[in-house]
Amino acid sequence: MRVGSGGGFRAILYTIKKGREAGGVWKLYQALRTRNSCKTCAVGMGGQKGGMVNELGHAFEVCKKSMQAMAADMQPGIDPNFWKQNSIESLKRWSPRELETSGRLIHPLRYRAGASHYEVITWKEAFESIASHLRKITPDESFWYFSGRSSNEAGFLLQLLARVYGTNNVNNCSYYCHQASGVGLQTSVGSGTATIVLEDLEKADTVFLIGGNPASNHPRLMTSLMRVRRAGGHVIVINPVRETGLINFRIPSDPISLLKGTKIASHYVQPHIGGDLALLWGLAKATKQLGAFDEPFLGQHTTGLDQWQQSLDDLSWHEIETKSGVARSEIESIAKLYSQSKRTVFSWTMGITHHAHGVDNVQAIANLAFARGMVGREGCGLMPIRGHSNVQGIGSVGVTPKLKDQIFTALREQFGVNLPETPGKDTLECMEAAERGEIKVGFCLGGNLFGSNPDSTFADKAMSNLDLNVMMSTTLNTGHAHGLARETIVLPVLARDEEPSPTTQESMFNFVRLSDGGPARLPGPRSEISVIAAIGKRLLPDTPGIDWDDLAQPSTIRKWIGAVVPGYGKISQIDETKEEFQIEGRTFHEPTFGTPDGRGVLHCHSLPDLKGTESNQLRLMTVRSEGQFNTVVYEEEDLYRNQERRDIILMHPDDLKRLGLSHDQKVTVRSDTGELNQILARGYDSIRSGNALMYYPESNVLVSRHADPQSKTPAFKGVVVEVIAE
Repeated sequence: MRVGSGGGFRAILYTIKKGREAGGVWKLYQALRTRNSCKTCAVGMGGQKGGMVNELGHAFEVCKKSMQAMAADMQPGIDPNFWKQNSIESLKRWSPRELETSGRLIHPLRYRAGASHYEVITWKEAFESIASHLRKITPDESFWYFSGRSSNEAGFLLQLLARVYGTNNVNNCSYYCHQASGVGLQTSVGSGTATIVLEDLEKADTVFLIGGNPASNHPRLMTSLMRVRRAGGHVIVINPVRETGLINFRIPSDPISLLKGTKIASHYVQPHIGGDLALLWGLAKATKQLGAFDEPFLGQHTTGLDQWQQSLDDLSWHEIETKSGVARSEIESIAKLYSQSKRTVFSWTMGITHHAHGVDNVQAIANLAFARGMVGREGCGLMPIRGHSNVQGIGSVGVTPKLKDQIFTALREQFGVNLPETPGKDTLECMEAAERGEIKVGFCLGGNLFGSNPDSTFADKAMSNLDLNVMMSTTLNTGHAHGLARETIVLPVLARDEEPSPTTQESMFNFVRLSDGGPARLPGPRSEISVIAAIGKRLLPDTPGIDWDDLAQPSTIRKWIGAVVPGYGKISQIDETKEEFQIEGRTFHEPTFGTPDGRGVLHCHSLPDLKGTESNQLRLMTVRSEGQFNTVVYEEEDLYRNQERRDIILMHPDDLKRLGLSHDQKVTVRSDTGELNQILARGYDSIRSGNALMYYPESNVLVSRHADPQSKTPAFKGVVVEVIAE
């Protein structure tokens, strides 16, 4: 049956299905209700208010993503015979879903070049091998990669270990997703995160949702969007694809919405992939022509006004229409809505950041907000919709190549640790250095670095060129089968709700939550913090200022974080107070920003030409399905797009006809970087003609390593491809 809305009774039936997989619906419910932060997106559910409760105290807000992650962690352990029965070559043929559903990792594993299988080893063997490799190299011949799955405490401790070891090659997964948001916001408002709290979103009368699909990827935001619509507000969706869940969504926890559905998008604009910057400038120009600028706000609270307004005046409508693919009349109608709004929130995801001009896109959104004073007061502001549950916290506690000056100084002065001052490499730089043989050891705290990379062929080569790669993981992923180093060690770790001591996470609304942890479900996996401390003790036993036994306690790490990380002071007492808190200096309810002079910064840009305009080309964007989270694929089907498989390219029926193809014809999809064979070309009338979509991470082989020069974020969107009949 074709799906016509998101959520609804299918979501309820899915709950029963996942409950059965987890050993019973009641068992799954109890796991979800524990006082731990949600393991998936950064909306910020759970913590001390209990699972399925958001930061406003609204209860029973559960989504498929959280159930998928919880059910995965409730899998049985992988039997040791598994590694004897399944060779590396066979694992390479497994799909991401098949790897994920193999069970929980419970034994340390090792692969050595020339071997056909992984072998089970002891923790002692693993620790000794890791320390031995790190002693043999110079520190800058290593890199340290962090997933947003981990806690603030684990992230802080591992970056501290890397730096006292002697390198700043410390980077997190946001370099491949939202780093452009951080850079764009930092250069506009002086803070790299959301300027609002959740309550502001629900107070807004207009919400721009640009380049994102929260119905699939952040379903709990749909309740807030429902409330905006019920209050008579507008939700303006800007996306090359008409996404089912953004048109209509049935909130299972709301009886009226469940039965009747909720119309989410009041207006839907479909630019070409890569046309966002031109569209945003067009909206600003049209708003100016309507006389709707807040001139007092712009004059008192921004810099760069004269040059920005002159650039708007000089910009022609022909250029805007040509480079965005959106008619002037449509842009002007949206600008009119914006000009009438009293409180607007601008939100976006990777449809904005995954471009070679991703930072420009974010700055242009900030420009548009400044134009009408829609930042720096309640009920309006800027909201990057972050992906993994603690990706923002990982960045806050120091997981960046360059430490913030305040953290660097405080660590030195208050704790007496020696820190390197050499420039660190970002994620893509580390991969390229590994390919050149300049980096010899990698250490990955969660995630799937291989699967996250553009140009999969290159990623495989680069990671295979390492002498050692260490991965701390809960389940299998493609990175455990591809790109294996000459020695690869996999360390099984506990999930968040299995930690023996409480840990903390930070939501995308800058809210720090406390997870209680809980009993381990399986024997074997260890706490991430204890593993990091054990490696530190073996590698650097006599480091000035460091007591690894003491730092194996999360409460000790929190005291360090509270002392050195700006805005995190309350974390030092959270063990006693249990008080979850908003980080100071990031939420702007007054028009005084985090820039040196307290003013917002208006930026000017050159609008990029649309790519892929030749008759045999399409503009491709890589996307996640409704049945996956980041690189983790839980279901082969994409329910909301009505697709039952992933080896497909979706394009408008007019493009099928233009290219001389028929529906479900096998094709080769080719870019300048790589190609994929035996792909099914499918007509999909919800996408704008001239554009196409394929699933990530399988299509990463087509994505080049060309990155935004300011954020170093690769352009996973706007890939120019040819589709060739087989």
